[in-house]
Amino acid sequence: MEQQLNAVYKDLADKHIFITGGASGIGAEMVRAFSAQGARVSFIDFDSGSATKLCADIASKGSETPWFREVDVTDVPALEKSIEDAAAEFGPIYALINNVANDTRHSPEELDEEGWRKSMAVNLDPVFFASKAAYKSMSKNNGGSIINLSSITALLGLADLSGYITAKAAIIGMTKALATDYGEARVRVNAILPGWVITERQLDKWLTPEAEEEWKKLVALKDRVMPVDVAKLALFLASSDSKMITGQKFVIDAGRT
Repeated sequence: MEQQLNAVYKDLADKHIFITGGASGIGAEMVRAFSAQGARVSFIDFDSGSATKLCADIASKGSETPWFREVDVTDVPALEKSIEDAAAEFGPIYALINNVANDTRHSPEELDEEGWRKSMAVNLDPVFFASKAAYKSMSKNNGGSIINLSSITALLGLADLSGYITAKAAIIGMTKALATDYGEARVRVNAILPGWVITERQLDKWLTPEAEEEWKKLVALKDRVMPVDVAKLALFLASSDSKMITGQKFVIDAGRT
């Protein structure tokens, strides 16, 4: 059943929202949700094909065409430059969504030093450097909101995800630290910890009927957690309705944890 966005956040209209990893999955739903609020959305991803289709679909629905650049987030200078250029095009950044991640499965034995560094380079480092770059814009504009995507795997410690889980756990600590560092400038920093969100990637790689039945045994709410559910929480955390909330983590997992 398709879910609709019900709340209207008037303060998001015409505001600049920057999203990493916005071409597919949760990121794409974020792009759609903020565009539907009348925000000016910019996003980066390495999948330019999906990004182009997403931008065209949003424009066809009457919203402003998002700003997109193909960026490998492990290239820190390119990441920082994209935020700078997007701000020059769309104005000061009102909210940053640090969404990009790679949850490829691996056993600890498979992960050598190079693989470990690569995992941190995509799952952890961009959160810090994108936040630094966005803060420059926010601090000159009387505040803003940084929303970091962590995961309930950081609370559960599931198998075959040691690099990913380490990064997601570190994001929770980074969120607390930056909330303190950036609070003086009225920049809020919070984390969202989703459970098993049913994206196309999950459907393609891991969501079997058997796996879903096992998941249902572990949750209080038996419906699927969808990307739009996470996007709705991000809308609230980006808006001024959450103006006194910072340094917090918000779990959305149907009652799994």
